[in-house]
Amino acid sequence: MRTVRLLVTRPQEDGERTAAVLRARGHAVLVAPLLRIVPLAAADLGLGPYAAVLTTSVNAARALAQHARIDELRGLPLYTVGRRSADVARAAGFAAVHSADGDVHDLLALVARRLAGAAAPLLYLAGEDRTADLTEELGRHGLTARTAVIYRAAAAERFPAAAAQAIAAGDLDGVLHYSRRSAAAFVHCSSAASLSEQSLRLTHYCLSAQVAAPLIDAGAATIRLAARPDEEALLERVGSA
Repeated sequence: MRTVRLLVTRPQEDGERTAAVLRARGHAVLVAPLLRIVPLAAADLGLGPYAAVLTTSVNAARALAQHARIDELRGLPLYTVGRRSADVARAAGFAAVHSADGDVHDLLALVARRLAGAAAPLLYLAGEDRTADLTEELGRHGLTARTAVIYRAAAAERFPAAAAQAIAAGDLDGVLHYSRRSAAAFVHCSSAASLSEQSLRLTHYCLSAQVAAPLIDAGAATIRLAARPDEEALLERVGSA
């Protein structure tokens, strides 16, 4: 397998973890966080009681771990999209954690199946910007849910200097994108640095078609989608390039 020179645009903590995995597989990696996650420790969670807690990202699980009212929720079952966010929830003290091992649609199917007929509402912990209205979707399955915004993602306005230099010099082969928001931030930062032409020539590895949408709209020539909406599938896509 040849070495691929990659840019990882995830928030710092996740980006460094992903970079370590890629480097262990022989790739050259530059981390350039284009989103900064801001937990909202005083987010209004409502009064409850709730039948379960739902999260659709590892960022929500981390923000929950810092929330002032987490002790009130630890005894509830927690449903989440993937194994990484499930691990974070368990580390925060949740014992009954259920992972859909997929995306928000898989989570919806799991919750609709497991919690059908629940008398109490569900508490959905979300980011300020989200692409799916899980509360509305749950309503179609006869479930009531309250959405609480527990974190926000602040997008970078410009590339870190090292990333801009690498793109300008042609020192990268591809970019990994994990969210639609970070992909949009990449397009914006490319334009701000007058590097759109160079950036869009790179190979863009995306977690899903939804994530890839801002890149497609911007005219990216080469986009590779993960076979499944999880990190291992995305890294396998890099390895098969």
